[in-house]
Amino acid sequence: MSETGVSHEVQDRIRRHARHRCGYCLASQRFVYVWLELDHIIPRAEGGPDDEDNLWLACRMCNGYKGAQTHARDPVTNRRVRLFNPRRQRWSDHFRWGEDGTEVLGKTPCGRATIEALQLNNVIAIAVRAEWVSVGWHPPKDVD
Repeated sequence: MSETGVSHEVQDRIRRHARHRCGYCLASQRFVYVWLELDHIIPRAEGGPDDEDNLWLACRMCNGYKGAQTHARDPVTNRRVRLFNPRRQRWSDHFRWGEDGTEVLGKTPCGRATIEALQLNNVIAIAVRAEWVSVGWHPPKDVD
């Protein structure tokens, strides 16, 4: 077992299934200098288990902003909605890339609320994505 309590075998399987990228901002492990983290979709603080079904990959920034949140407000409807679940939902159903490939745009209340809650378009993320775009690394072409 690893220090997270999740076996290395399960961690490896999640990394492969997630295609080695963050389930929220789609940052690739190839382009970030720290390991992508295991995110508890339902956070431990809210009773979420260490079961594989409750785990996905997240970059440190997305995971840090998500924290123990499971819901957030959609800035358009002002309704409180569930955050995007990268294990159960398709990214492309809820998000799309802006014209220049640096900004994540929400297509649904869930997508918009997740963008706000996880600050997917914070100044650092936009700046880094702009560099990735300039060398042809971003946005990912194989978005589900």
